[in-house]
Amino acid sequence: MSAVNEADLLVTRIDWLVTVDAGRRVIRDAGLAVKDGRFAAIGKSAAIEAAWRGARVVEGRGTVATPGLVDNHLHSSFQLARGLADESNAQAFLFEHMYPYEAAMGEEDCAAAASLAALEMLRHGVTCYIEPGNYHPDATVRTMMAAGMRMVLAVSCFDRGKSVTGILPGSMVEDTARCVAKTEALFGRYAGTHAGRLTVSASFRGMNNTSDELILALKEIAVRHRAILQTHACYSYFTHDASLVQCGKPEIERLESLGVLDEHMLLLHGGWLEPREIALIAKRRPTIVCCPSSSIHNGYGNLAVGRHPELMALGVNVSLGTDHASSGTVDLVQEMRYCACGYKEIRLNPRLMPPEQVLEMATVNGARGAGLADRIGSIETGREADFVLFDAATPEWQPLHNPVSNLVYSATGNTAKHVFVAGEQVLSEGRLVRVDQDEVLRVAAAAAARIAGRLDMKQVMKLAWPVT
Repeated sequence: MSAVNEADLLVTRIDWLVTVDAGRRVIRDAGLAVKDGRFAAIGKSAAIEAAWRGARVVEGRGTVATPGLVDNHLHSSFQLARGLADESNAQAFLFEHMYPYEAAMGEEDCAAAASLAALEMLRHGVTCYIEPGNYHPDATVRTMMAAGMRMVLAVSCFDRGKSVTGILPGSMVEDTARCVAKTEALFGRYAGTHAGRLTVSASFRGMNNTSDELILALKEIAVRHRAILQTHACYSYFTHDASLVQCGKPEIERLESLGVLDEHMLLLHGGWLEPREIALIAKRRPTIVCCPSSSIHNGYGNLAVGRHPELMALGVNVSLGTDHASSGTVDLVQEMRYCACGYKEIRLNPRLMPPEQVLEMATVNGARGAGLADRIGSIETGREADFVLFDAATPEWQPLHNPVSNLVYSATGNTAKHVFVAGEQVLSEGRLVRVDQDEVLRVAAAAAARIAGRLDMKQVMKLAWPVT
């Protein structure tokens, strides 16, 4: 009789296991074993149960398992901004609504927003996200790590207060040296901490409010630390046109001229591209993060003029991001549907963006964008055990002929039942394990009220109907 292996966790009798592994296997009546935070065995449940004994066993009957979803772009500090920037064009959204909101936030407010973001992400099956940067990174780290998230951290950097696009609040602008110093300090403080759940990146928030000197300095830091460099780019005609006026060239061409465009760069949105910029992206291979709901909510045109399907056909890594709560949902499952269906409708082509491709965008492509391609993004032996069990015993999952189709076209992230990060259960029966989510909601409401008290609400939020 062969020896039985010892595991920390066994998950058995999973109805459908969508591995997104190298062979893209989908396993019926599946099981998996987790040991030391990694997948130790994956296969048919009977074989796993025969070969492994678990210190803990979770019953997977009635569920669909996927890798933990990876959100490549979310402003966690914007989580308290729902309803404050509706029906706004790109310039008004930033300079009349979101920047004043962000400038009004203190550390306690940022912590409350991040806690609410962690709650929403985990409840929707997201186990890792990339933070583009805010002004209270320590508060962001505390709350995300407390909830059990995996994250790529950044700190906000702007060194130009005035540009063609507008004027930033004074509190959000720092000189180049200060931006460089605080980015260096972030790597010194957090690189390699929190058992690998936390990695650090360099970030300049907006190209038109960033000098060439800062871009080059942040690239040098990223290269030295083998980290990603991220920025918003080409998300509206407004920023595209401003770059032409201000710099004499569009955004991607500017990055190329500085020598910073490569496979270790994360370009957020990437919708408004000149023909030559498409060629540059295909050559340099940065990751492009498609953020459908953000564009759809404010009419930025990133799907209407975007070339995300073509870029993927050219071998470019394209991932998904929710961007912010200001555009409504922070649900990467729904972003998959917006991306798939949006491109089908706009291009009048039902073959574009099949569900398998957008699931790859939310898993393996997202892991690659985060610089974690060898660690997460798929359910494979040796990978860190980030995975989700979706509750398939719900109307939106039935009938269940094709789990990938149901996940993308009919389900929502709210059907996530159990979520695991590095083998640790962080969501059970739809509720956070580490954190009191009722307290998270209470604290978030109080923070939102504080921020509202500091803002001219008549300016940032325009109610169309009378309130009595």
